[in-house]
Amino acid sequence: MPIQAIEPKRLYRQIAEQLRQLMASGEFQVGTRLPAERDLAIQLGVSRPSVREALIALEVEGIIEVRTGSGIYVKQAQRSVTQAPGASDTPADWGPLEVMSARILVESEVAALAAQNASKTDLKTIRAALQKMRQEAAQGEVPRWGDEAFHQAIASACGNSVLLDTVHRFWQARNSSLFQRLGDHFEHPQSWQTAIEEHVQVLQAIEAGNGPAARKAMQRHLRQAHKRYSASWRRAPVR
Repeated sequence: MPIQAIEPKRLYRQIAEQLRQLMASGEFQVGTRLPAERDLAIQLGVSRPSVREALIALEVEGIIEVRTGSGIYVKQAQRSVTQAPGASDTPADWGPLEVMSARILVESEVAALAAQNASKTDLKTIRAALQKMRQEAAQGEVPRWGDEAFHQAIASACGNSVLLDTVHRFWQARNSSLFQRLGDHFEHPQSWQTAIEEHVQVLQAIEAGNGPAARKAMQRHLRQAHKRYSASWRRAPVR
């Protein structure tokens, strides 16, 4: 038999598969509550963010149910008939918190470059995207499309097509079912307004042509976004 390539497997997928097998074997039966995220992380010897990504993947599959303020319960022991997240290896399968960590590094520099290179047209596009965010939030909607347009416009203004493509791939991941479900748990009107205020600070630095300030403002925004997604399940608002 010829040697076959070994497919790399993301950590959250490995965790999800082990939990899936434990459920199928009866270790965690339907209707029972799983150990707390913290305890699972200790038992598995991994970080809590990795456990969270695995749990979100299982929730998207319909295998578990997250009850805010109560816990995480086994909904079914068998794999969903639909294709499980992680069956391929595209941006949609990237771990959400891993994506956020990468965005902090890359998009901070993108913002600094945009402050140096943005044209009047670029600035107009960025402002329009911010206004779209405000309109979505005012209508009680997650300001997702305005948010994406804002970051894409900054990437377009930075003057580097490779970085623009990289940010585009970040947003392919950001619009995945895993990421959106994470947002369902941890985004809420108050967090939207906070994010909008953070975007205003980024825009102001870019308008001023201040690269270091734009870098710092984008770092602050994305670190806060990462922190919001890492909040306690018990503190997450019920929507």
